Amino acid sequence: MTERRVLWFGLGLVLCFGLWLVLAGRLAGSNDDVRADDSAVIDKVKSTWRAQDGDTAEQIFAKVSTVAHFVPRGWELGRKTDTGEPVVFSWAKHRADKTEDDNTITWEVAPDGTVTVVTPDAKPIELGWRAFALSLIADEKANNEKGVNRRFLHDPTNFNFVTTAQGKLGDLLRRGRCSIGDPVGVHYLPKLDDQPAAKGSLWRVELSVDCNVSGPSYFTRDVIIFEKREGQDWEPQSFLAKRIDTYAPGSWFDLADPKDQEALEAARKALAR
Repeated sequence: MTERRVLWFGLGLVLCFGLWLVLAGRLAGSNDDVRADDSAVIDKVKSTWRAQDGDTAEQIFAKVSTVAHFVPRGWELGRKTDTGEPVVFSWAKHRADKTEDDNTITWEVAPDGTVTVVTPDAKPIELGWRAFALSLIADEKANNEKGVNRRFLHDPTNFNFVTTAQGKLGDLLRRGRCSIGDPVGVHYLPKLDDQPAAKGSLWRVELSVDCNVSGPSYFTRDVIIFEKREGQDWEPQSFLAKRIDTYAPGSWFDLADPKDQEALEAARKALAR
């Protein structure tokens, strides 16, 4: 009887161990499936999303990290919602920064496969790497970050992502012998639900310039503002922006039309008040 009890006890141990192996294998397989699914969604963002200049997210990160305080951390999948699956990219300003201080950019993969940036502060990335870098560097300057790349911030070439009726903005500023000062801003302004009269979501580029062209000094030293709604062209908003959009460099203040003279005079009086 004793030998039989030992035998049954041994068989029980073997069966329990076998069941444990089966369950462990299933759990491991399930985890592998989850990781595979996570990786597939993240890879979709990496491979299909493009900025307006054609770059992928990782191409943009590589370029931005050379001119701004931008240290890539990594990708992860967020919790699925009714509108889609969020994919989150984390980055830091400095390598020594703590993980809890990381910044994030979130894309959402909709059920139909559409991939969209949903982090408002990161929306300039959709315009391309230079616009994204400018937005980060301008923020660094506003927050008194050390080692701000002012040269990049004030280089007209970096504003060529803004297109006008006369050509690319950066090229026009160079031909107009314009130097860029402060402030510089590249922002995305989402429409607020409680402001139905607002224009709607848009990007805004704002920069202060001093242009060495013939014309009243109170206009050649001015703020240029362009705005762009999703799916539409850039539109000039400030006085000098409208001149740049309408006339070729060197002719921004040629007043062939009497109405132009009236507009300039009215603007001069408004500034003098």
